[in-house]
Amino acid sequence: MQLVIAKMILPWFGGSAAVWATCMLFFQVVLLFGYLYADGAVRHLRPKAQAVLHVLLLAAGILVLPIIPGPGWKPTGAEDPALRILLLLLITVGLPYFVLSATSPLLQAWYSRTKEGAVPYRLFALSNAGSMLGLLSYPVLVEPYLPVHRQAMAWSAAFIAYCLLCGIVALRSAGKGSGILRARAALPEETAKPDVGSRLLWMALAACASALLLAVTNHLTQNVAAIPFLWVLPLSIYLLSFILCFSGEGRYRRIVYLPLLAVALGGICFLLSSGYETTRLSILIPVFAGGLFVSCMVCHGELAAQKPHPRHLTSYYVMVSLGGAAGGIFVGLVAPYGFRGYFELPAGIAACAVLALIVLYRLRPPSGAWSRWRMKVLPFAALCALALVAVLGWQIREVIRDKRLLVRNFYGGLSVSDSGTEGGTDAMRTLVHGTITHGKQFLSPSLRRRPTAYYGFTSGIGLTLLDKSRGKPRRVGVIGLGAGTIAAYGRRGDYYRFYEINPLVVRLADTEFSFLRDSGAKVEVILGDARLSMEGEPRQGFDVLAVDAFSSDSIPVHLLTREAFEIYFRHLREDGILAVHVSNKYLDLPPVVRLAALSMGKDAVMVETEDEPDKAWYGSTWILAGNLRALTGNSALKQAGKPLPARTNVHLWTDEYSNLFRILK
Repeated sequence: MQLVIAKMILPWFGGSAAVWATCMLFFQVVLLFGYLYADGAVRHLRPKAQAVLHVLLLAAGILVLPIIPGPGWKPTGAEDPALRILLLLLITVGLPYFVLSATSPLLQAWYSRTKEGAVPYRLFALSNAGSMLGLLSYPVLVEPYLPVHRQAMAWSAAFIAYCLLCGIVALRSAGKGSGILRARAALPEETAKPDVGSRLLWMALAACASALLLAVTNHLTQNVAAIPFLWVLPLSIYLLSFILCFSGEGRYRRIVYLPLLAVALGGICFLLSSGYETTRLSILIPVFAGGLFVSCMVCHGELAAQKPHPRHLTSYYVMVSLGGAAGGIFVGLVAPYGFRGYFELPAGIAACAVLALIVLYRLRPPSGAWSRWRMKVLPFAALCALALVAVLGWQIREVIRDKRLLVRNFYGGLSVSDSGTEGGTDAMRTLVHGTITHGKQFLSPSLRRRPTAYYGFTSGIGLTLLDKSRGKPRRVGVIGLGAGTIAAYGRRGDYYRFYEINPLVVRLADTEFSFLRDSGAKVEVILGDARLSMEGEPRQGFDVLAVDAFSSDSIPVHLLTREAFEIYFRHLREDGILAVHVSNKYLDLPPVVRLAALSMGKDAVMVETEDEPDKAWYGSTWILAGNLRALTGNSALKQAGKPLPARTNVHLWTDEYSNLFRILK
């Protein structure tokens, strides 16, 4: 469910990595309410009443199907995106997921009631195994072959079958095990009741694992791409740790995982301190994934080691889900509005180290050797935890100190920094989103109007906009504002229309950079998602339309589909040129753009350039699509352009189908 609904709404919110974090927050909060309902039902209702109530809720969940949000939920650009996503999810999938979340603890409670001496916690491991199997199958068996709306319909059909089976189980178990239940009720309550400290530790361990899950996912998707594969991988690791820790004794060993925790957290800290801009994906993903796995094994292993008697099963799950929701709220709501930068991952790492230390302190082995062992281990562990927290604090301090400005919102973290000699010709100002540069400008008055970064004179967009064969004023559309660098090409009489979804980017381009003010063209900025804005606009008649919107390290998927290209070419003149910026480190996008251009009956060429540091030009890859006459009429473009590569395993992307997994470099 999570993957299907997140992929459906991702295009509506600019392909932002925060969409998945907000979805995860919603599902964790609903999971908490589902566990609260299960706990209340088991504690206060008779078995038959539990079954009847749950069957009614199952039936109600079926009535809200299918899980397809209506077009009325599309944002206009003025509302808070996180709140809109939460409301959308509540109306669309809230009730079905509430029923799903409550079913697992209820089934475990019913199993424990009907089976003398049963250990229901293995059912929890089995439930997570099913979830992980569904997750892993999605990018391999579902996403490549089923359009997203068919995915939603297939899930809805499966949910109906699930409800029927669950209802049968509920009604059959209602009258069973009453003798066992009475016998357990006669046990002295105090013999198995967990203390307050244990309950708080359960919550803290669950919160730490949840926060690390979302923080690692955010880091990967923000700096690579907001793709299901990078959603699936961290969540599968998270679920795998639950499976291993709750499926039986011996799979979690403190003597193995606590030392590994120090190594894993240290590896993540090293990557964070280095910035990892040039780190290969083959290194980046294993380090973050391995660190997340070890951290979750420690958190969930300690949770499993402290699980209470089955009579307290549902209240135990309430505390675990409360912790999971707290971690989700911290990363999904508190951090974006309370932190100036992406500091939730360092905070999660520090919390994990401190929790490991608390676990060691609370540990009470049955042997009398604990006091001697503690004297040897605890000081060293405390020193390691203190060193880790100090390093993380220093890293955060350095990030803040080196920046002229550091801000963030739903769409990500933005920083502005200055470099070079103050007042010199090498002085520059840079706009960065996460770790990705989104614009640079010389500060010298004599150089500040010169285009830089990916937009140099020899770049694909530069050659297109410098075309001398077009003597009349031009209308230029740009999807993605950045620092507003493309406006440097504007001349008197030209009209430049920028589309930008992030209000912070608009503010920074206007106040921290001067490309928009210095441009000779008339410049207008439209706030909101470009596709949604252009869908409702009359034909603009652009001579050039540049697609330069980046979420993470790449163009969002919904801007590269056939439907998106239909919108682009509707707004272009007959001889207009579509310029698509596909520079990135991790995705092979040219074959995707080639197929989209061919689907519109257009020709396309690719212009690649290398770094020119003395001019502050970055190497870039632009694809220019249009009529053959428009492409060959520009002599410079004709000389620099080369054919686009074709790949047999890449198919045309549509709003219903896309697969980034197949184009990973």
